Amino acid sequence: MRTYLEKRRPGVGNLFCRMEILPNLFGEWSLHQEWGLVGLRCQTRMDWFADREQAITALTTLEVAKRQRGYWVEPQQMAMFA
Repeated sequence: MRTYLEKRRPGVGNLFCRMEILPNLFGEWSLHQEWGLVGLRCQTRMDWFADREQAITALTTLEVAKRQRGYWVEPQQMAMFA
């Protein structure tokens, strides 16, 4: 499961946030996040969870918070994740 959000800021630069849930070899799940200015170096963070449902809940919570702060998904961007 993954998502990609952007926030437009005219004159300053657009922000992006990419989140993805990934398994590891030991049966744990991680929420991998990348964020920053579009086209520039980004920051990353990885949080570990005991099961997939916890990771999905964390991703959903973060996505809702980002959307409340003005982030959105362009319809053509959704094709990247099909």
